[in-house]
Formats: sequence, C-alpha cells, structure tokens
Amino acid sequence: MSSTEDCVRPLLTAISGPADVRSLPPEALPQLTDEIRSFLIETVSQTGGHLGSNLGVVELTVAVHRVFESPRDRILFDTGHQAYIHKMLTGRQHDFDTLRQSGGLSGYPSPAESHHDVIENSHASTALSYVDGLVKAYRLTGQRDRRLVAMVGDGAMTGGMCWEAMNNLGNADWPVVIVLNDNGRSYLPTVGGFANHLGELRSGREKNLFEDLGLAYIGPVDGHDLVATEAALRAAADLGRPVVVHCVTQKGKGFSPAELDVDDCLHAIGVIDSEGRPAAQAAPTWTSVFSDEITRIGEERQDVVCLTAAMLHPTGLGQFAERFPDRAFDVGIAEQHAMTCAAGMAMGGLHPVVAVYATFLGRALDQLFMDVALHRLPVTIVADRSGVTGPDGPSHHGMWDASIYPVVPGIQVAAPRDPARLRELLREAVSVTDGPTVVRYPKSAAGADIPAVRRAGRCDLLREDPGARVLLVAVGPLAGACLEAAKELGSDGVAVTVVDPRWTAPLDPELLELAAAHRLVLAVEDNTAVGAMGARIAQALATMGSDTRAATFALPPRFLPHATRTETLRAHGLDASGICATVLKRLAHLDKAGELL
Repeated sequence: MSSTEDCVRPLLTAISGPADVRSLPPEALPQLTDEIRSFLIETVSQTGGHLGSNLGVVELTVAVHRVFESPRDRILFDTGHQAYIHKMLTGRQHDFDTLRQSGGLSGYPSPAESHHDVIENSHASTALSYVDGLVKAYRLTGQRDRRLVAMVGDGAMTGGMCWEAMNNLGNADWPVVIVLNDNGRSYLPTVGGFANHLGELRSGREKNLFEDLGLAYIGPVDGHDLVATEAALRAAADLGRPVVVHCVTQKGKGFSPAELDVDDCLHAIGVIDSEGRPAAQAAPTWTSVFSDEITRIGEERQDVVCLTAAMLHPTGLGQFAERFPDRAFDVGIAEQHAMTCAAGMAMGGLHPVVAVYATFLGRALDQLFMDVALHRLPVTIVADRSGVTGPDGPSHHGMWDASIYPVVPGIQVAAPRDPARLRELLREAVSVTDGPTVVRYPKSAAGADIPAVRRAGRCDLLREDPGARVLLVAVGPLAGACLEAAKELGSDGVAVTVVDPRWTAPLDPELLELAAAHRLVLAVEDNTAVGAMGARIAQALATMGSDTRAATFALPPRFLPHATRTETLRAHGLDASGICATVLKRLAHLDKAGELL
C-alpha cells in the first residue's frame, strides 16, 4: 500500500467517480469534505503543488459534482490549479503521491489523464471562451443534453478574455453555469474596479455587471456552506441559460498556516512540514537575485517603476513594492494591458520593468510589437520561469519566447549564466533608452558565479583551448553544463572554446567572428529548437560566406510533460554528458565527410 493510500479516509476511499458523490446522503457530506481537506494537506505537503487555492474550493467542487453529471456535463476550470479536488472525486485520489512527478498526475486538468478533464488550463481567463465555443459546437451538432460549468476565480475575472466571452455568452440560449469563486485573491488580494464591484455585491448591492451583460445572477452564496451552494447550483441549472453563481470562499480554508499566510495563502508550495514551513532551506534562486538587484536599482533611479500581472511575489517584486509602494503596480491578470501600460509609462519619461512568467508573455506579443517596439520605447521585460520550469508541465515551460523575441525590431535579449551576470545584465537593460529589452532566466537555484577568461565584444569567453575547432555557445544557465562537457572533451583530446553570448539578440558581430574561426559551432539552450540561437548563427554565417558548420542543440518542438528541470534537461541531452555525446557525434560525421581535414 502506498503512502497516499495510507492516508485516504473511508468515505474518500469509496469515491471512484462522480456518481458516488451524488449517491451520498447529505448528512455524510461534512465527513467527506473534512476527509478531502485532511487528505489534501497531507499529500500536497509531501509532493508540493497548489495548496491554498484547492483548500478553498472543497465544498464548491463537491457541490458541482453532486448537481452536474461529468463527463456528459462538461466542467472547465479557470485556472486549472484549483482542480485537485475534482481529480479526487473522479477516481484519481490513490495516485496523489505522484502529483507533479515525472510520469505521475499533472498539477492541472489533463484530457490525456481523464475523460472528466476538458482542458489543460493553467493560463487564466480562458475558460469562458472555451465554453462559448462549446455552446456553439453543441448547438450545431445537436448535443442538447450537455450542460456547461465553468469554475472561474475572481482573479481570473480581471483578465479581458473573461469579459469578451461574457459579452458573447449573454446572448446564448444554453445551460451555462459560471461558478464565480470569489476569495478576494489571485496571489495577493484581487485588484481593480471589478474587485470593488464584487465587494459591493457581497454587501448586498442588487444591480450588477453580469446582469447588464445579459447573464442571470445568483448570490452571493457562502461557498463553504455545502447545502446552500448545492441549492444555488441546482437553481442555476434549472434556469437553462447562462448564469453566474457568486460563491464567496476563503483561500487556504481549514489549514491555519495557509489562512494566515499574507503573501498568497500558501498558493503554491514545495515540500512543507505540518506548520507550513519549507522542509529544507531553499538556495538563492534567480528570482531572489532579481528581487534584490531591482530594489537596489530602484534606490538609485527614481524613474524605474515595476509592473506585474497579479504575481507580485512570485516574480520577485515584493521587496521593491515594499520599498517603493508608489512605483510598483499590480494590474491583475492582464499581461496585454501591462505591456501597453508600460509603453505609456515609458512615453511619460519612466523606465518600466515588466516582470512576468515567460509562458504568459505570449499573450502580450502584439503589444510588445506594436505598442512598445514600434515606438522604440525603453521597456524592460523580466521573463521569469524561462526555459524548462519542471513540475508545472507543458503550459508553464517558457521554451518559445526566446525564438520569438529576435523577430521584434530593435529588441535586445539577455540570458545571464549566473547571479553576477543577472545583476550586470539587468543594469545594462534598464540603461537602454531606444527600445525594449528582455532579461530571461529559469525557475531554479541560481548557483555559483562562473568567471570569464576575457570579454569579446558583448560576449564572455569562459574557456579557450589552444587550436580549438569546436565552439560551444552556452546560453544562460547552461554555461555550467557546457564547461563540464568541454572539460570532459578536453580529456579526450578534443579542444573546445566556450563562449557566453550574454546578449542573445541581436547577434554580436564579435560572436560571429569567433564562430567563423571554428569549424563546428554548437549553440546550447533550453529553448525550442525552432528559431533557436544556433539557427540564427548558422544563417548569419551563411550570409557571411563562412563554411563553418553551426547547429542548434535545444529542446524538441513539442509540448514537454511535467518533470523536474534536471530530469527534462537530461532527457533531451542538455547536460554535460549529453553535450559531449552530441559534439563527438557531429565531429565524427564531419570527419567521415572529410570536412575536418
């Protein structure tokens, strides 16, 4: 019996699917919710994951599964990190010891994992647009017995897509139930006029925005009162039209360390003890290094301001906001607005720093192109969680942004290899006055500083073997693995030069000259291979007329499953041994073709 099975309680053990939840007598439900909450705390404390958000939706999720019949009725989560209880009630509780582990349960809904999951949704504010599309599809295909339920947080409601979707759903003649989980927070308390409006609704205001858009409204309801919540959901289902059920909940409910955590109610955790404390002292991370340095810069420059899209603490801006509260702005889950707002700030004489997860930057590409770059505005983007992020899975890997940035006219992109370079490159980025800059780094410990042999242009030479024919272009944090590989190759008689470009776009002319002086160039980065740095170097060398062979060594162009960062990099050869093997294979190919003679 697994450790997870040891802590499954009698009622929860008997749940193999939603039908079992519906068959329970009402008097058994308090025991079930207590068991779920206890099980959730015990298991997620051991694996890490999203704890606070799930503690707040225990009763809500039970009520949804008692009223609606998944999978005929489709239940969509926005965002998907609040779906752990849904997983338990659809027969997956015995696998929770594998949560977010390689080969185990995803931390988000996953259609590949269960037919009860509709969307792998970890990007906020999208569920209602999916719902509107499903309404249209079901109407055209005659599937009129299928109801749609969207569980949407008040934080997600700060995203524009929610309102675009509700603008369309207001005219839909279909049983759509929007369960508004109002806990007053995303990570920090929800910001903006809509948050104020929800507060007025909680205080008894009768007129509301939802009805103005054509949706029915029920609430507010105590989302922890299972009887009241179930009754509200049944009333909503009986209306047979789009309706918002406004449920007020408490994030972190039932676990005092989460309830008392002012930062984010233990929204996302690593392994913790029974008091909610990390089980091990965490090493300094890239995010913490950025946090310290941007605060130092803020003390020196009054024009530097910071923006984030509902992730003040996760992106490391908490310290800056505490020191300079008038110069830190949380705009809600609204990356598009954040980027154009930053453009306006830059037009007004400030230097804005937009701190956001790399995976979410895709939402603001149009704004980056047309609102920032077109106007040659000095906006610095800090792309946290770039490259392989680990257990959060395919929707969180920041492995496409580095291929997109270089096509933005005038942009400059930096990838620091170590903490000292992060500090250095961040300062260089905020000193640029004629266009956008990006500083990107992963979610991991930052490691030790790696000294350079010398500077060449904007690049750092990290190793220069006499007579080297091989050049490893080590992008960002993969410099350490490249140096290990070079050492191993050197012991096998293969001379190697290792260069850190520091700035990956535009390509430094001195980097290209260095590349042309070698026979084989291999650019190593944890970005998708399509559009990666090696391809850009190869194109530039060909344009120069160089016969140097340049190649990309990066991640395959597909969605990668959840696993630790180390596991994922190793699986795709982006560790020292994998780099060695690739270099030797390519050298052997060139040697066989007579191209090294």
